[in-house]
Amino acid sequence: MEGIHQVHLPLPFPLRIVNTYLIRDGEGWTVIDTGLNYAPGQAAWHEAFARHGVDPRMIKRIVLTHAHPDHYGMAGWLQALSDAPVALSAGEAAFARAQWHADSHAHDATATFFGAHGMPPDLMTTVADDITHLRMMTHPVPSVVTYLPVGEPLLIGERLFTPIATPGHSDDHLVFYCAEERLLICGDAVLIKITPNVGLWGWSRGNPLAQFLASLDRLAELDVALALPGHGPLITRFHERLDELRVHHVERLEAMEHAIGAGATAYEVCTAVFPLQELTSHQMRFAMAETLAHLEYLATQGRVEQIEHADGTRSWRRCAL
Repeated sequence: MEGIHQVHLPLPFPLRIVNTYLIRDGEGWTVIDTGLNYAPGQAAWHEAFARHGVDPRMIKRIVLTHAHPDHYGMAGWLQALSDAPVALSAGEAAFARAQWHADSHAHDATATFFGAHGMPPDLMTTVADDITHLRMMTHPVPSVVTYLPVGEPLLIGERLFTPIATPGHSDDHLVFYCAEERLLICGDAVLIKITPNVGLWGWSRGNPLAQFLASLDRLAELDVALALPGHGPLITRFHERLDELRVHHVERLEAMEHAIGAGATAYEVCTAVFPLQELTSHQMRFAMAETLAHLEYLATQGRVEQIEHADGTRSWRRCAL
């Protein structure tokens, strides 16, 4: 689209690419999402600036859909180049402070949370190390942050966007909708080739899958001709994709419920649904969180229940009909 450039940034894990966006903003530019801060990502930004004739000092602001590291990680680096403020939802800013600042202990908390649900100690250690490594690729963190209120118009050049809350993939994820052009910048709320990860992480707001499905309903009310996602191809069959995501989660819920059998830990359910030998430790972390989100949703439907054991571990069993 005129005045919008998609920038592909590399990622050092199987997802491989994150989509970010340079949008003409009057005499300057707005950046939407930033990538992960490591040398190949920096090189990709410099190449994009040269290709599109952008001096980093022309960047007026850096806007984030959410604060996962592949979207937040270079915000501070870009801010240092441009002196532009970083804008995101207040909830995602709080998440970033808790997860990515140098004094965070989120890596240990996540590993302990997964351990209580059956993850083996050696994998817990790897998970904690992976998160610590990711944290280093979000530094420097931005020093100037502003908050984007839901529903308050956001003018980028001549385009008027509305920030819309779409929790589920992250607790306070935002998408940006331009009604005049039927255009949606959707971050990781909707993806075409893969399904957005919906995970329960210990710090998450309760029942993220219910929130995600409610977000799909909210998005279904929009007239969208083109959606610009955080990963994968552009989305032109937007409402059809929403239906596919709903069907996927119905099927995944059934698979999780079946995998419980006579009783199982979340880790046992996870490895039954997601074959362990096919996953990296990075993918295993997300598979575990997604399993827990689906189990929690099943529990709210009265289909399964969580059992807390005397040693602090937890397992799941199906409820009698």
